Amino acid sequence: MSALQDFQNRLAKNAKHYAKWAKRVDTEAYRIYDRDIPQYPVAVDVYGGRAHIAEYDTGWQQTDEEHAAWVAEVRTTVAEVLGMPPKTIAFKIRRRQKGEFQYSRTGHHSEHFVVEEQGRKFWVNLDEYLDTGLFLDHRPTRKRVAEEAEGKRFLNLFAYTGSFTVYAATGGASSSVTVDLSNTYQDWSKRNFELNGLDMQRHQLVRADVFRYLETAIDEGQLFDLIVMDPPSFSNSAKMLDILDVQRDHVQLVNSCLKLLMPGGVLYFSNNLRGFELDDSLKTRCRDISAQSVPEDFRNRKIHQCFRFQTQA
Repeated sequence: MSALQDFQNRLAKNAKHYAKWAKRVDTEAYRIYDRDIPQYPVAVDVYGGRAHIAEYDTGWQQTDEEHAAWVAEVRTTVAEVLGMPPKTIAFKIRRRQKGEFQYSRTGHHSEHFVVEEQGRKFWVNLDEYLDTGLFLDHRPTRKRVAEEAEGKRFLNLFAYTGSFTVYAATGGASSSVTVDLSNTYQDWSKRNFELNGLDMQRHQLVRADVFRYLETAIDEGQLFDLIVMDPPSFSNSAKMLDILDVQRDHVQLVNSCLKLLMPGGVLYFSNNLRGFELDDSLKTRCRDISAQSVPEDFRNRKIHQCFRFQTQA
């Protein structure tokens, strides 16, 4: 059997299995394939009636013509197996990048559309940005936040498009503050809030450098019951005063968050830096919940690490 046939068969088997699974967990957005066959190093995610393919940078030496032919083969195969028109299949070439990659456009124009997840709705865009607007690997933690949010004051740091806030607010949070440096993603968060009927009087959007926001919030004596912080691995955004390196800076960030927590308050801190090591000074103060926070549809169990801190009541 050829590698292409292996790819087709695995894709078909996974698609059938995860379509049933997705109905059980109530989501239209989920992963069906992740580098299962070595010759096809891509991740394939379903978003409603569309699909998103992200190529991993393997360092393979291919001519432009060879690569274009391979990309066409992958797209055609995914479209045929999933029964989707080729125009609904987005393909991203993933390069290992540092810096402002999360905030950069791909140069392709694409329409936003809505997907549903566990009773919430989110705007996504499969082509225009390097990320789609919804990180699928955080689905279990979003659900956990919603279950803990009733009556809580919620803070979302490095908020991206605000999905954690949507879960907290629809879970009954009394108020929230959503912090991100990007105007693009703050506007996206606002549209997600409106889509889910959030009261914008109680759910505040703050465009700020998280380091500066934390300093100010501590000085002002602000307090929260529930905080989520999911920073990028690295950022040298020109809008920031400092370069962010999550391995170097996580102790400062976590300790600052803990100063903002009410007694008995909870911080969820996650990141997707490969090889990330939590500082020894923090290990006894939290629980590593990564085994529970990575969802079943992710074959890569190391897609992120997630830690739950709770202050003494």
